[in-house]
Amino acid sequence: MRTAREYKEKEIYERLEPYIGAWFRKKYHHFTPPQRYAIIEIVNRNNILICAPTGSGKTFACFLGIINNLCKLSRANKLEDRIYCLYISPLKALGNDIRRNLEEPLDEIAKLGKELAGVDTGIRVAVRTGDTTQKERQNMLRKPPHILITTPESAAIILNAPKFKLHLKKLDYVIVDEIHEVADSKRGAHLSITLERLQNFCDSEFTRIGMSATISPLEEVAKFLVGYSQSKEEGRGLEQRDCLIADVSFAKDLEVSVIAPVNFIYSGKPDVTEHDTDITAALYEKVRELVEKRESTLIFTNTRSGAERVSYKLAKMVSEVDKCKIGTHHGSLSRDTRFTVEEGLKEGKMKAVACSSSLELGIDIGALDLCILIGSPKSTTRLIQRAGRSGHRLEKIAKGCLIVTDMDDLVECAVLARRAKEKKLDKVRVVGCALDVLAQHLVGMSLEQKWNVEDAYNLIRRAYPYRDLKHEQLVAVLRYLSGVHSELENRKVYPKIWYDEAQGVFGRKRSTRGIYMTHVGTIPSESSVQVFLRAPKPKEWIGEIDEPFLEKLEPGDTFVLGGKTYKFVSVRGMRAYVDSFEGMPTIPAWIGEMLPLEYDSAIEIGKFREEIEKKMEDGKEKKREIVDWLKKEYRLEETAAENVFLYFEAQKRYAGVIPNHRRIIIEHYCDDLGRQNIAFHALYGRRTLDALSRAYAYAMSIAHKTNVSITINDNGFILKLPHKNVDVESVAALARSDNIDELLRKSVRKTELFKRRFRHCAVRGLMVLKQYKGYEMSVGKQQRSSASILNVAKKIEDFPIVEETFREILEEVFDIEHAKEVLRGIESGAIEIRTIKTPFPSPFIHNLVALQASDVVLMESRRELLHELHRRVMEYIEGKSISCDISSNKLFSKKCNSWA
Repeated sequence: MRTAREYKEKEIYERLEPYIGAWFRKKYHHFTPPQRYAIIEIVNRNNILICAPTGSGKTFACFLGIINNLCKLSRANKLEDRIYCLYISPLKALGNDIRRNLEEPLDEIAKLGKELAGVDTGIRVAVRTGDTTQKERQNMLRKPPHILITTPESAAIILNAPKFKLHLKKLDYVIVDEIHEVADSKRGAHLSITLERLQNFCDSEFTRIGMSATISPLEEVAKFLVGYSQSKEEGRGLEQRDCLIADVSFAKDLEVSVIAPVNFIYSGKPDVTEHDTDITAALYEKVRELVEKRESTLIFTNTRSGAERVSYKLAKMVSEVDKCKIGTHHGSLSRDTRFTVEEGLKEGKMKAVACSSSLELGIDIGALDLCILIGSPKSTTRLIQRAGRSGHRLEKIAKGCLIVTDMDDLVECAVLARRAKEKKLDKVRVVGCALDVLAQHLVGMSLEQKWNVEDAYNLIRRAYPYRDLKHEQLVAVLRYLSGVHSELENRKVYPKIWYDEAQGVFGRKRSTRGIYMTHVGTIPSESSVQVFLRAPKPKEWIGEIDEPFLEKLEPGDTFVLGGKTYKFVSVRGMRAYVDSFEGMPTIPAWIGEMLPLEYDSAIEIGKFREEIEKKMEDGKEKKREIVDWLKKEYRLEETAAENVFLYFEAQKRYAGVIPNHRRIIIEHYCDDLGRQNIAFHALYGRRTLDALSRAYAYAMSIAHKTNVSITINDNGFILKLPHKNVDVESVAALARSDNIDELLRKSVRKTELFKRRFRHCAVRGLMVLKQYKGYEMSVGKQQRSSASILNVAKKIEDFPIVEETFREILEEVFDIEHAKEVLRGIESGAIEIRTIKTPFPSPFIHNLVALQASDVVLMESRRELLHELHRRVMEYIEGKSISCDISSNKLFSKKCNSWA
């Protein structure tokens, strides 16, 4: 990997066709930073990864060099009817934007080329996705575009379209846009093999161009983009392809502010003040105030339901004139509705739009004045993506405003805002060796030709995610696909290929093409799960829940639906069965939509905590100094900075210690029913905590023969034991870096999480079909089929789709690598473990305690619980005699039975 150099404008103009240079001077005047780095390298056919802000001209940095080369060919009458450039976008809508944004400059260049040079450029652009009609495809087959815009899935389908594929035989360029969106997912694994299959088909090496506004580490993503080539020297194996890296993320200024909508989110006073009881009203008022001062504002929420609530509330608060200019945008809305909002933003007709993550990516929505983020975006990368949607032009400053909802949110947002300003991104972990995706591609490869296993193995390993693929893993997938495991035929899993293990070759089965072409891709089908009361008969329908929420449930978990609490019993297909339950839920209803705090951002929050504690220990009278430091370094308002200090001071005085990234605090206390609560104050990102909490809970349940419930947020987790008191000093040793894999495998293998993820893997790996002979298979039928197959497959040693399900859960749902890193830190002493016993929860876990009550009591009541916990902490600090049992609090004794 090499760093690209910046070229002077004169150098670039010298390499451009004169009429293209004349057109660019007239329209744009100057090249932007990404254009100065990329255009000549692309003209020279060098692989390049470009990291540049939204609105900085990076898309045209890619295309101008390609268009210039096509115009040269046209001038020499050598422009053929074939595809020269394949542009791959993760979003269909982004592809349509690119086509529209290319057609105008191509028309202008063509006109000027005719006037100044007598050249008829005739460069054609087209889009081919799942929405492309059969007539449009036939037209492309007869007269192919020179630039084809598509998606990762459609690119894979094209590889098995024998006639159309011939137009790619001499392909020169492949552009992968928004590469950060695929690199860490199975879409990335799928695309990486697609590119290697395409390269294997092409006559010569094509140039690879990657683009992103927010990606790190650049070297790793560049490797993902270009993959490997086969060494020409015998015995040398694979060689990393070369790639230039153009990092011009510095090219645009970013301004981020953090706003607390009330004076005191966390007060030094124990009483609940009238002013801060209604944070929600204050939040909406602040949003209204910010929106009314600007022409156009994008409001990001962390859930789809949040986007609906914000737009509804805002429309009621603004003037009658502006009411019709308030919109909503998220993935559950129809394509037409989303398109109308996007066009309204682009044309400047919308005053404000509330959205989820649906507008994070580079869909052209025009110039925005401000992006508001309600609550923490949970990663620096996401913060920059969202804030970067404003100030669309390079000379404009991107402006983001974070509105916080509680103390943990305030601390988190303050740290993320500073990291964003310093352009410190969360690291992407490139997706691992996905065997279900491999199975799908092997079937696709078999449709092309008869393959020697060694040739196929070498091709697949050239894709970066598969560089460490073991030969026996490939063979295991080939054996499954060829029907070696005959016991699976009783579950209607039939061979998709033939495989001669002795000869080391495999090829197609005639019946497979239709199955493959209708199953290309990695995005799973999901549906709502219908919830029924188990008794009395006939079973009563209660409501429905989403599959991501169901994945969190284990038998015995309790949750709220329709205002009542139920205990989860079992699930069959897409039906969940529950019992009525009187008491507090263990799983909040919104848990499935929660964005996870990323590992790198969590570590920065740990460093922030460590620094504040050090400043507090340097002297007793440190309040003013720390508050001033927070205002200066983190740009907090006086009140917000003061509240951060008071929050940390209360934790320090009550617990004697502040947890951070190098110190885990294990706090234990008993609630009013005598149940032991073991709270881990740990800052390592939610996915890492998910792995650690499950491992510790499973180990504890085996060691002490008891059920252990888990409550988790981004700052730690609580393990609750119903009837036993354990020696807390011994808890930390229950999970180790050398046994966590086994603990997690055992803890998830009978869960709904495993059953659902197995279905996803089985569909990708063509074990379970979504469609057959023109008939759609419902998600419920898919789930029943996968459950039946799983009963057989799990008995086959190292069966690839079962192993892939474990890998997906451990590496993609959880973060097993960072969990191991934390455990190694504990084992080496690099991470300190300190155990404390408290009469009731310390301030830093108050939100965790309140999390358990969030479905039972109203938001206002939850705040009263937080204030009650805070009041008792403050009284304890001041040495007053108080009772540890607060179940007499009328608000909670009736509704929750318990405060923890």
